[in-house]
Amino acid sequence: MIIREATRHDSERIIAVMANAEASNYMLFGPGERNLAPKPFGEYIDKLYHSHHSALFIAEMDEQVVAYLIVQGNEPSRIAHRAYLVIGIHSDYRGRKIGTALFQHVENWAIVNGVHRLELTVMENNEAGVALYKKMGFDIEGTKRASLYVDGQYINEYYMSKLLIGKGTTV
Repeated sequence: MIIREATRHDSERIIAVMANAEASNYMLFGPGERNLAPKPFGEYIDKLYHSHHSALFIAEMDEQVVAYLIVQGNEPSRIAHRAYLVIGIHSDYRGRKIGTALFQHVENWAIVNGVHRLELTVMENNEAGVALYKKMGFDIEGTKRASLYVDGQYINEYYMSKLLIGKGTTV
């Protein structure tokens, strides 16, 4: 498995993984709800690539993009130490420690880049996601009650975070 930062040339392959991940019905966007085009998505990747606190990492196996992890950082100085994460793994590749490898890679990247706090949200009923995030050291900070409306039901989300030890850390 290769984990690397994405480039604009990966946009079509990442979009395909995103569509597959959204088909799980555990993502913010429902299946088929989002229509990403390669050119504007490639521009988004370029923007992340040139940001100090943001990035998009991909996992490749057999020359195929099989997963992504977006790190969305912040510019204002008071919140520049934190980043929001979004992960997606193609359904054919789940359960192969790809998520674990992506999180480890991103954690190392975050420490080097001065990110002290990683945060994410996950649907309360996404047991595999919650288990992965807890395994990676994330704690549930709270519940966003009735945060999403999925298939005619309100779904709670957990707000989770992990504090990193690195440059500038006083914890």
